[in-house]
Amino acid sequence: MNTPPTLSRIETAPGPRWLRWVARLPLSWLRAAGTVLGAVLYLVATRRRAVVRRNLALCFPQASPAQRRCWAWQAFRHFGLAFVDRVWLWHAPPAVVARRVRLEGDWVALSEPGPQVMFLPHFVGLDAAWTRLTQAFDRPWATLYAPQSNSTLDAWVRRGRGRFGAPRIVSRRDGVRGVVRALREGAAVCLLPDMDLGAAQSVFVPFFGVPAATVTSLPRLAAAAHAPVIPVVARLDARGYRVWVGPAWADYPSGDDEADAARMNAELQRWIVETPGQYHWLHRRFKTRPPGAPGLY
Repeated sequence: MNTPPTLSRIETAPGPRWLRWVARLPLSWLRAAGTVLGAVLYLVATRRRAVVRRNLALCFPQASPAQRRCWAWQAFRHFGLAFVDRVWLWHAPPAVVARRVRLEGDWVALSEPGPQVMFLPHFVGLDAAWTRLTQAFDRPWATLYAPQSNSTLDAWVRRGRGRFGAPRIVSRRDGVRGVVRALREGAAVCLLPDMDLGAAQSVFVPFFGVPAATVTSLPRLAAAAHAPVIPVVARLDARGYRVWVGPAWADYPSGDDEADAARMNAELQRWIVETPGQYHWLHRRFKTRPPGAPGLY
């Protein structure tokens, strides 16, 4: 059996002392704090709660209202857990990260040289996956980044995501040129293209049977770099996280952007139905509508 690597040779400074102290608290205490945060958000973020419930009603019309309410609460609770977990992901000793975030699946392929494109969808554990992968594999890394509106939070997130491996973190505002350059240099690039980013460079393909504006960056960048597409799915559990690295998709990209976007959504659906409460339903996934279609929010 292969044993995953544990520590990257490159690590940035661990951050403020008080965060390092908090990061050493028992995981059960931090998870309790995350549950409280999720409960507060669930109670006060009424508009976002309505978005979550609408998404679940659109994607799971066959589920009972009680089941969808349960998933809605789980979405907020897991959001709170994952937010607090960033403290130990980004400030605990590296050995703690390696122990709590376990790699599963075909992770050995990530050691191979050459460009690779990771499909890392918006499950609550995405930061755990990114942190562990950049820690474990000593190779060039890059990802696109959506800047936060709060400057303090933005600085913390950027620093945290850059903790291991000196990755290239490219702002969405700067476009994809930095990502393309990283791929040409043989980097592994993590993409999160499962959000509604508007009609530009998107196609409308089904997501749980609902037409959804879906960007085609995953197949286009993979084709431009002649890189395999490797799915990565992170699951939160009582011990920390399980990060599953799947085999590279066969015959992808196909050259048909619409078909490739539809396949991406179909693969994502399979993973979501396993743990619906761990997906990022707080985003208005269906806000961009096909021409003439009514709004859904």
